[in-house]
Amino acid sequence: MAIVASVGWHQAVNADELFDCDDSCDDVLSEFDIRPIEEPDKLEEITDSVSEYRLGPGDLLDIQILAAEEYSGEVIVTQDGSINLPQAGRVIVEGLTIQQAIAVVAARYAEFIRQPIVNIQPIRFRPVRIGIAGEVKRPGSYIVSSLDNFNESNVQDSRFPTLTQIISQAGGITADANLRAVEIRRNLGRDQATVISVDLWDLVVTGNLDQDPILLSDDEVLIPTATALSPEELALLSTASFAPDTIQVYVSGEVEEPGVLDVPLNTPLNQALLAAGGFNPRANRSYVELLRVNPNGTVVQQNVDIDFSANIAAANNPILKDQDVIVVNRSGLAQTGDITDILLSPITRVLNTILGVNRLLQ
Repeated sequence: MAIVASVGWHQAVNADELFDCDDSCDDVLSEFDIRPIEEPDKLEEITDSVSEYRLGPGDLLDIQILAAEEYSGEVIVTQDGSINLPQAGRVIVEGLTIQQAIAVVAARYAEFIRQPIVNIQPIRFRPVRIGIAGEVKRPGSYIVSSLDNFNESNVQDSRFPTLTQIISQAGGITADANLRAVEIRRNLGRDQATVISVDLWDLVVTGNLDQDPILLSDDEVLIPTATALSPEELALLSTASFAPDTIQVYVSGEVEEPGVLDVPLNTPLNQALLAAGGFNPRANRSYVELLRVNPNGTVVQQNVDIDFSANIAAANNPILKDQDVIVVNRSGLAQTGDITDILLSPITRVLNTILGVNRLLQ
């Protein structure tokens, strides 16, 4: 049963899901004009980051009790999720919203004050900790510090990071990211959670900022793997603001400029070869070797036939991933020429006299 408590400054406070009420809490509810409201059919979309914020260790709060200055002051949420109130003692607030914490504090002070009027304002939020997994370059846990001070003029984005900001901090998406089915798992307190579905593709295509929600502390983000993308989608994906500026690939062997290349996300193999200056006269122009390191540490090697007229993502023009290695081998004619050069060199003739041709070529 959801409840509403008249315990804030000049307005009712929504303390939804605060109490699991039974006959034992009727006195407390009636004392503060707490009345049942209809349970919503489904969780409404989260739009106000402060009203949905769940308190936790490290949050600094200003608690004011009307006409009771001796009970008012600043408190910090301790590691066990509680605050210590003058006279009232220890109160657990971890996992509660600001409005729910107001109701809890008011209920505690009702033992000392008749119908206390309580106001709680956050002074400083704890650093926001976000977990991100899936198709990002650096999955893991990230900590984002909010502004040191809270005031009504601050915009929401300055206090809490957005989804795309966290993705960017994690190095950006990979070429395999499925932006249409991003999931955010959010803690609702009391071992409850909800999953919010986000369509980042809509943000990329239309600029719909509703698909770039604000994240709260302890949110968990999952970027799933896409099954298939068209060449047009791959090109658009690489221009997204939360895509990495570049990825690194390595081109070795018979090209004009072998070495490390910084190329845009979703660069095809042919483009990387051209960026390395193209084949030199000694190159085998029929195929190249593509080496790819998997997340589990294994290496996959495949021979890719060369066709510079192939479309992006075709079998002979695959999309490259970060840290891919392209090996361009020598042609058969170049290998024969190298052996001939060895046999005809002055040093070789001397060594041949001593060791013999067969021994030299072994």
